[in-house]
Amino acid sequence: MHIRSSLVVSNNAVAVHQDRLHALTRSGHVPAFYDLDRITSSAIALRVAQAESRTALQAISHVIEAREASVTADRAPALRLAQAAVAPLRALGQPPDQPAPSATVGPTVASTRPRR
Repeated sequence: MHIRSSLVVSNNAVAVHQDRLHALTRSGHVPAFYDLDRITSSAIALRVAQAESRTALQAISHVIEAREASVTADRAPALRLAQAAVAPLRALGQPPDQPAPSATVGPTVASTRPRR
């Protein structure tokens, strides 16, 4: 929402300065002496607003590109781990959708004590 509001504000600033400049320089209108300062300041404000708008767009595009890169980078290790986990099952001939056999519970070493 913050990004959208930033774009709306910069777009409105450009539109306001552009409209003011067009009104001061419309065809058939001869500007008065005091209008020259207003025309100059409107032109400067328009250029500043356009530069701010371009900078905001570039910053937003860099944020989007960085986020996309991080999402794909985050997926890559998980994908490799999943493939590594499934590889031994495939090597044994077991399809990857079947569950692995359960492990046996109990002592793995033979007991030296006599059983009762």
